[in-house]
Amino acid sequence: MKQLITALALAAAGFATSAQAADAAASAPKAMTAQQSKMAQCNQEAGDKKGDERKAFMKSCLSNKRKAQQERMTACNKEAGAKKGDERKAFMKQCLSTGA
Repeated sequence: MKQLITALALAAAGFATSAQAADAAASAPKAMTAQQSKMAQCNQEAGDKKGDERKAFMKSCLSNKRKAQQERMTACNKEAGAKKGDERKAFMKQCLSTGA
C-alpha cells in the first residue's frame, strides 16, 4: 500500500513539474519570423480599413515587401560577383541583413 501511495505521489509531482515547464515555455517570448514581421508592419499600416478594402491592401502590401526582398537579393548577387564558398555566403548574409 505504501508503495502505491509513493508511486502516485511521484507521478503527481512529475506531472506538475512537466505542466509547469510547458507553461513557462509557452509564455516565453519568441522571435518573430520575417513573414510575421511583414504581417505586423502591413497590419499597422492598414489602420482602420475593413473587409475587402483591408484584404486588398494587405495583399498589395505583402507582395510589395516580397518584391523589395527579391530586388535586394538581385543587387547583393551582383555585388557578390565572383566570390565563392564561405566568402560568398558571409557576404550575402551581411548584404541582405544590412539592406533589411
